[in-house]
Amino acid sequence: MHAVTRSYSGNGAKDLFDILEKNKTEIRKVMRSIKGFVSYALVRTEDGGFSVSVFRTKARADESVQKAKDWIKQNASEVGARVPKVSEGSIILLVK
Repeated sequence: MHAVTRSYSGNGAKDLFDILEKNKTEIRKVMRSIKGFVSYALVRTEDGGFSVSVFRTKARADESVQKAKDWIKQNASEVGARVPKVSEGSIILLVK
């Protein structure tokens, strides 16, 4: 399994997470539409937030990054949030 985190901070990040929160149902559908979906979380922080995506393969995790980028471009580009810091890697332990 493979995980990806996308961290948003700075100008526009709080506004972006307001939009994401208002569109939880749509975002849930987007992430679950990707084959190999395991889990997805959005976490709000003091200066923005981050997401954690878990998929069965790196290719599907990469697809989730592109879908997230596309969704933000189409639905939240006006907030001017910076490009997220992306971290990824193979999962060594997943507890559900």
